[in-house]
Amino acid sequence: MPFSISNARTHWAARLLFFAAGFLFAAWGVHIPTVKETYGLGVGAIGGLVLAAGLGSVLGLTQAGWLIAHHGARRVAWWGGLLSAVALVLLLRMPHPVLLWALLAVFGAAMGLLDVAMNADASELERQAGRPLMSAFHGMFSLGGMVGAGVGGLMFTLQVTPNLQLMGAAVFCTALLAWSVRQMLPLAPQAAAEAVAHGRFMLPRGRLALVGLLGALGFVVEGAMYDWSVLFLQTERAAPQEQAALAYASFSAAMAATRFVGDRLRARWSSVGLLRASAGLAAAALTLVLLSDSVVLALIGFALVGVGLANVVPVLFSAAAQVPGVSPAHGISAVAAVGYCGFMAGPSIIGFVAHGSSLTVALAAVVGCALLQGALALRALRD
Repeated sequence: MPFSISNARTHWAARLLFFAAGFLFAAWGVHIPTVKETYGLGVGAIGGLVLAAGLGSVLGLTQAGWLIAHHGARRVAWWGGLLSAVALVLLLRMPHPVLLWALLAVFGAAMGLLDVAMNADASELERQAGRPLMSAFHGMFSLGGMVGAGVGGLMFTLQVTPNLQLMGAAVFCTALLAWSVRQMLPLAPQAAAEAVAHGRFMLPRGRLALVGLLGALGFVVEGAMYDWSVLFLQTERAAPQEQAALAYASFSAAMAATRFVGDRLRARWSSVGLLRASAGLAAAALTLVLLSDSVVLALIGFALVGVGLANVVPVLFSAAAQVPGVSPAHGISAVAAVGYCGFMAGPSIIGFVAHGSSLTVALAAVVGCALLQGALALRALRD
């Protein structure tokens, strides 16, 4: 289809949605040590908070397809993004840890709604363009994470208070969302009809279930980087917080850079081959992080994990959006719901294992998840 000013606007709106989501998520990841210190929590309690966010995410993801079918992706993206921003503002203001747990559940649910809405929009843009686009959109998510983590580290260096940092992040992302959601495309008529027909939640079966399992394994690894990389450098390598924040930044930067060339890789490589190579690299890089005592080598390792994981989600979400007889919103919602169980269970289990042993031992199991993902790629994606 001819590219016009309107096309450019909708593409940039989608990019900024992904960027804002990455920035919001980074603000939470960078401030996990701040939450730990503010509320006097141990690593086990932090694992409980991550579990709350994961449970909220699954709830949001399972309802996102139905909500998009009845209210449109624009409204779902707006309210998901707005609630996420409000949750950040309140992150360090909860009078009791139980309320903090509830707040993280709301944050997870809101991010889940935003996630499915923006991916459904991206899949429609990819369908209209007739070529791979999903990796570049997810590159904007990683870029948002990189910028959010980098700004967080800079703000710590400048001694800006954490509450002011979170307020600034929320206002900035809300402004991006306010413009972007107005440019989003409506659902295609066939997709809208399929979305309404599927009801509130579609249990993933067959190929969707296998793709979801691959997503769960990948999200265990990715969630470990988001939730534990900063704390790993602080507690296991004695790095100061402003230096530890670079763990998240290096991971996100490498993931973003790789995703911006990922659509070319997807056009040339088979999904199976690309996923196997990606999983192998992620496993090798995380092994480097765990075996090295050097902060610099650990940062390099986190960056290589980002390279390895860069194309996993774009490949899986594109596959979910193209399953015959299933609307893109419901396909992505079903696969993401299964996949995000990795975000829910993986990082939380890491926290509980770390409480009983060490974070290094807990992260060693994550290497096995990456290897298993590579081993199952052929069965899930061979068609």
